[in-house]
Amino acid sequence: MRRPTILILALVAAATSVALATAAPPAHRHDMATMGGTAALAGAHAENLLARNHTMPMSAGTTSEALAAQLADARVATAKYATNLALAKKQGYGVITQMIPDMGWHFLNPKITAFDVTKPPILVYGKRGSRWQLVAFEWVFPKKPAKPPLPGATYGAFGAACHYKDGTFVFQADQNACAAKSPQSGSAFNLWHPDLVTLHVWAWYPNPAGVFSGMNPLMRPFNKG
Repeated sequence: MRRPTILILALVAAATSVALATAAPPAHRHDMATMGGTAALAGAHAENLLARNHTMPMSAGTTSEALAAQLADARVATAKYATNLALAKKQGYGVITQMIPDMGWHFLNPKITAFDVTKPPILVYGKRGSRWQLVAFEWVFPKKPAKPPLPGATYGAFGAACHYKDGTFVFQADQNACAAKSPQSGSAFNLWHPDLVTLHVWAWYPNPAGVFSGMNPLMRPFNKG
């Protein structure tokens, strides 16, 4: 097994400590046989989240005081990364997806394996020209947590996939089927993960769809970089 796979599986395994008693399968599935190209993959991911939304997002009016306090702590702790992707990279975050429409670029720190709202394992950025803006955090779990790690949390899903060093990825259920190089770009293999339940938190950019929604219509200006 490739070492990067071990790292992300460790991250996923550690997430089970948040209390993963239920075995509910991901609500959003991807057609791994017909998808091709990073843009198509990202677009399909976005379309699935929009067309098959399985949770009711928490609106600004229903955000609890407890959640507001936790988001405040998270923002203070991650303010150093707000417009400084170079620092995030220096401190261990590496790209795992390029721009997913209406969402962002994802950067993973595989050394962060426990749930701590002030230390998100995945930072989500938007890019405009050469400038980067931190917009959200993400956590991933092998199953839907029996107890929400944040008040009112709702979830999305991301299918099993092979990820490459430049952020391109291919949905693939079998790790052994991952190509050594990205079919889109030729970039070297980075990591593989199984089907995941995802938790997005829009702590750094407003989202009219809700703080936990996977997609954000206000991110559309970032879709073309």
